[in-house]
Amino acid sequence: MLRTIKKYLLTIAVTTTGIVGGYLYWRFIGCNSGSCPITANWYTSVIAGGLIGYLVGDSIHDVFKKKKNKTKQIKS
Repeated sequence: MLRTIKKYLLTIAVTTTGIVGGYLYWRFIGCNSGSCPITANWYTSVIAGGLIGYLVGDSIHDVFKKKKNKTKQIKS
């Protein structure tokens, strides 16, 4: 389990940052009227921020993985 966490540490960190960012966005900017579907409630804002963070983190993880594999091929 520790290997899996270490392998996806960047994705986990960026997802956590997205969750915190979603909460902070709701808290300080948010939607007071309640007509905004994402920012009206804290839990929808947190889910949206976490989803965006996961997608960004997973994309960055893939870029680093491809770069590492390309470096291995060059050395071989």
